[in-house]
Amino acid sequence: MKKIMILATMLSMAYLASLGKITPQKYSSKAIYVDSTKGLDSETGLVIAKELDMVKAQCTGCHSSKMILQFRASREGWLERIRWMQRTQKLWDLGEAEPIVLDYLSKYYGPVKHAQRRQPLSNIQWYKLN
Repeated sequence: MKKIMILATMLSMAYLASLGKITPQKYSSKAIYVDSTKGLDSETGLVIAKELDMVKAQCTGCHSSKMILQFRASREGWLERIRWMQRTQKLWDLGEAEPIVLDYLSKYYGPVKHAQRRQPLSNIQWYKLN
């Protein structure tokens, strides 16, 4: 079980590194992952920014912040998601909070190139098998 937890942690750190959220830095012989943004909120896992309190108030009252973490979209995509929640999930009108929430979501949780795949291999040196 301990090996599975370690593997899961390593995979999640590699995923965050591929998104540019954290960068590996060498300290002694071990690679330690350091947050390269403004930091992550310990309660929600969301990026700490001035808009975070508004996002928490508007979004996490109905669902987990993990719903935000797993969905990446442009500003238009986030707006479409909000409209869907308003139509089907009884989300209230966000009013003046809507542009603040959209700015935050599109800035920190916008689309990422190759988010679901590893980067293509380059400089492959093939060798012959005997």
